[in-house]
Amino acid sequence: MKYDLKNTTFIVPIRIESDDRLRNVITTCCFLLENFDTKVIIKEVDKESVFQKEALPQISEYVEDAISNLTHIFEESDPVDDTFYRMRYINEMLTMCETEVVVNYDCDVLLPLQTYLQAQKLIIEDEADVIYPYGQGMWQKKIYATDQMVSEFLSNDCDFKYLEPNHQMDNAESGHVQFFRKSTWIEGGMENENFKSYSPEDKERLFSFVTLGYRVVRIEGFVYHLEHKRGQNSWITNPHMQDNNALWQFLQSLNKDELKQYYKEQKYLKKYQ
Repeated sequence: MKYDLKNTTFIVPIRIESDDRLRNVITTCCFLLENFDTKVIIKEVDKESVFQKEALPQISEYVEDAISNLTHIFEESDPVDDTFYRMRYINEMLTMCETEVVVNYDCDVLLPLQTYLQAQKLIIEDEADVIYPYGQGMWQKKIYATDQMVSEFLSNDCDFKYLEPNHQMDNAESGHVQFFRKSTWIEGGMENENFKSYSPEDKERLFSFVTLGYRVVRIEGFVYHLEHKRGQNSWITNPHMQDNNALWQFLQSLNKDELKQYYKEQKYLKKYQ
């Protein structure tokens, strides 16, 4: 039996740069589509589609008819500019969504099944606008997965005990995954496209939606992060990091009215109006 997440769409920006990232994308897509009646949108930006060739056949075999709930969009990356413009890709997917709840979803993340249901319910029943579905502090379980571990996990009703043997506890704060009321996300300025690639946009997102007065709620529970190799688009070696940090420092200095005005003036929003 699948759990009802019909009012929710997961949006996932990806670039598959390593074997472990490929395994993670397959795992999370299989997990979501097998356990929930929901929609998943993948936007892949790369020189060629690794997802289409390597991931989609395995996901289709596992979830069977549920593959119809997955939408894959491929955009060929700029041969000169290797930057992964994550915030733009998320915004483009956000505008495609037709559900009340939209989830900014890291392709390496899993949550306990009941957490997904609780998060959707809080938004649908108008008790929250933004959900961070994990505790703040030592609530992250970093999973050093292997092919065998993932296979056993998926073959045994996604029982997390098959991932637990090889994990390390770590801090959870503002990244990973957030559930949004779609209208709130758009009204609050969407993703800030002035951040480029890896950046403090996770911290800024939390700061902005709290500062703007939206109801931001946490669900105390674990978030499971499937570890992976990191390139310049997923670590502080990002060449845009200095500019990203400067923007974050500036935004922290703004009060509610100033932050509203800042987002009102952003040119990138005109594309989506």
